[in-house]
Amino acid sequence: MSVTGKDIVRRPGRWAALSAAALALWSCGNGEPPPEPDWAAARSAMADLVQARGVEDPRVLAAMRTVPRHLFVPPEYRRFPGAYGDFPSPIGYGQTISQPYIVAYMTGRMNIRPREKVLEIGTGSGYQAAILAELGAEVYSVEIVPELAEHARRALGSAGYGDVRVLTGDGYRGWPEQAPFDVVIVTCAPAEIPPALVEQLAEGGRMILPVGEGVQRLVVLRKRGGEVTGEADIGVRFVPMVGGETR
Repeated sequence: MSVTGKDIVRRPGRWAALSAAALALWSCGNGEPPPEPDWAAARSAMADLVQARGVEDPRVLAAMRTVPRHLFVPPEYRRFPGAYGDFPSPIGYGQTISQPYIVAYMTGRMNIRPREKVLEIGTGSGYQAAILAELGAEVYSVEIVPELAEHARRALGSAGYGDVRVLTGDGYRGWPEQAPFDVVIVTCAPAEIPPALVEQLAEGGRMILPVGEGVQRLVVLRKRGGEVTGEADIGVRFVPMVGGETR
């Protein structure tokens, strides 16, 4: 559920090529209803653009080419360029489906392996959870907005990722009943790192999340020998994390 700052920079040449292809998919002639878009071609163009921006993990790129992103975008927002443009798109309730580049970047930074147990905070559309599931992870996701949690469950089921568990709840709490987790990915920005999420990291686990108010930065945490270390990453702009002390 992100809106990136630095990372939403558009590349005119590459975007122009994607725009031309996508516009052709959505065009209609002679007043007839437009045909069903070629979603596979749109996915491929999106993944090519993400790769051109520097995401090199072949497994992440393959997942981007596989997961039907348009199924996670409500129908009223699917028209070009909402479903496959490299920018956030609204999904209702003041939230967005994250920019494809930032989904790929955060996923790649976590180096998700098959059968790892992953906690996502901020289910939103369900698209990030689907990417994690496509990589073979066991995914648990928490969403505070009941309507979005239900939308994500339906979308995940329609896309073939019904094994993803979605909890309607407060992300600041995490999902203690299912802890510990090998990976935690947070797709909304708290002002400070929630202690409960750190506690729910398994030994050897890692976490990525945007931190800050207004201007934010991704932070990567790793737990080794019971100690947690962190490093700052790229500057981003996400929707604020709600819940916890704000409720």
